[in-house]
Amino acid sequence: MCVSMHTVRWLRQQGYEVVHLREEGLQRLPDNQVLEKARAEQRVVLTMDLNFGYLLAISKAVLPSVILFRLEDKRSEIVNERLSAVLRQCKEDLEKGAIVVVNEASIRVRRLPIQSKP
Repeated sequence: MCVSMHTVRWLRQQGYEVVHLREEGLQRLPDNQVLEKARAEQRVVLTMDLNFGYLLAISKAVLPSVILFRLEDKRSEIVNERLSAVLRQCKEDLEKGAIVVVNEASIRVRRLPIQSKP
């Protein structure tokens, strides 16, 4: 969601099996249905939309994982550079279920399900 087709092509060049919702005519799919589709297809959601993290947190779901970009500069070159770091550093977290928040300076990982504080 909100990720450039340049990033999709870059991921494919890296050997990842990637689907952009726009390619399937599903770019207007409601967020909860995007998460369900990703869960059913065992995919990771790449997005710039904070709503996905919120929906996962309240759902108590373990999957799908979400990579949430919080970048000032959203050019695909910058997204790809930060995504490359995430894929190297967070492989196991993404496989087991996590929300990974990425900005220019850091990568934060929150494992799923999100536990509410007492």
